[in-house]
Amino acid sequence: MKTRRVFSAPDIGTAENALDAAIRMGIRPDHAALVGESEIEMLQVPDAQKEASPTDFMPAALRGIVGGSVIGLIGGIVGMVLPAVGMHWSGVVLTTLVGATVGGWSAALAGSSVPSEVRRDYKQEIAAGQLLVVIDEEDEAVLERASDAVAAAGTRRLQVVRHGLLH
Repeated sequence: MKTRRVFSAPDIGTAENALDAAIRMGIRPDHAALVGESEIEMLQVPDAQKEASPTDFMPAALRGIVGGSVIGLIGGIVGMVLPAVGMHWSGVVLTTLVGATVGGWSAALAGSSVPSEVRRDYKQEIAAGQLLVVIDEEDEAVLERASDAVAAAGTRRLQVVRHGLLH
């Protein structure tokens, strides 16, 4: 399981140096990102260093597909079991597919307006103009080495926050 560490950097130079240090210590480039206010990200952060998804679009879409599929499947099975409805097994498949489509579409639409987890959890740091250096890693030894290198580059490690609550 990946562990996430988040650090606060006062400027883009410090943030880029910290990100480079994390990568040199073994963090894969696709597991490291810089997050900041949209204006700062657009003007100063290279695309390769930006957070992959600034919204909750994909996780919401996947949850919607699963939920919609389950509801469609249950509806189809109920329709097949009730003699008055007289649904065939192909109707069960159809209701499952329709449920997945509608669930995925509606959840993705809602998720596209929800900021990513990091943006939600550390919105005060971002609003204060800080850049966040975010690293994810499964190997604890690599994570510790990278965390030490990121902190040595002039960043401050932030406590884990879950929607406004410190953990």
